[in-house]
Amino acid sequence: MQRIGYRAPADHLEPDHLVLVEYVADKRVAIITLNRPQADNAITTELAAQLIEVLETIAARTSVRVAILTGAGDRAFSVGGDLYQRKNMTHEQWLRQRQVFDRVLYTLRQLRRPIIAAVHGMAYGGGCEIAISTDFIIASDDAVFGQPEAMVGLSAGGGSPVLLPRLLPPGKAMQMLMTGEPITAQDAHRLGMVNEVHPRAELMSQVLRIAEQIASNSPTAVQAVKRALLMGEGEPTEQAVAIMMEAHWRSVVHPDRVEGIRAFNEEREPTFPDPDF
Repeated sequence: MQRIGYRAPADHLEPDHLVLVEYVADKRVAIITLNRPQADNAITTELAAQLIEVLETIAARTSVRVAILTGAGDRAFSVGGDLYQRKNMTHEQWLRQRQVFDRVLYTLRQLRRPIIAAVHGMAYGGGCEIAISTDFIIASDDAVFGQPEAMVGLSAGGGSPVLLPRLLPPGKAMQMLMTGEPITAQDAHRLGMVNEVHPRAELMSQVLRIAEQIASNSPTAVQAVKRALLMGEGEPTEQAVAIMMEAHWRSVVHPDRVEGIRAFNEEREPTFPDPDF
């Protein structure tokens, strides 16, 4: 069987902070970093709990307009759930951890702010599922995506059977889930799972470029169009159009629309305030 992720459990102290957050671009962009590089950012119960706390803090901080999610170190975005931690778990402990993991992915999917995955190296299992739960993925040229759960007797349970067929041709998603074989960043880009691929050294600068461009737009409009897209996905056409139009008409009467049109006519950059909700 192909070994996935790091080779042995960490034999030294865990970092004090398993998830780091840095605010840049006038604190309008939050960079969230999974911080277990010695373990290829494998996800423990404790890391998952800290990630929930960070995401909930960002959700309540109106000055943050965009979030970026990445992994520390050179080898991996994240190799998914830490199998070494699970080695001696009771059935009850496993189920309780599963509830924490489910809450991470739910909180990620429900975040009103745009969130971008900046993926380098390995994104396996739950790491891949975290990446595809964001709004879109920008990858480095050394990134690989895989769902190896079937190789260790598991049916993937973090969203990939639902989300992968929406990002990839269904047959390719099925093959990934059944074989456990990863795909490269280049193939993921060709098939539409990844938006852009950049050299490893340029990944974060390119992601920041996109994040700052989004952050310069009306946060109210950006969040509204995100909601319209996600809520309308899979709905009958007219239902999806109705969801879109509700968001559109709300933006028509919003002060950001007044500022945006005025700035255009005055040939200047618009100034959009933080949302008041």
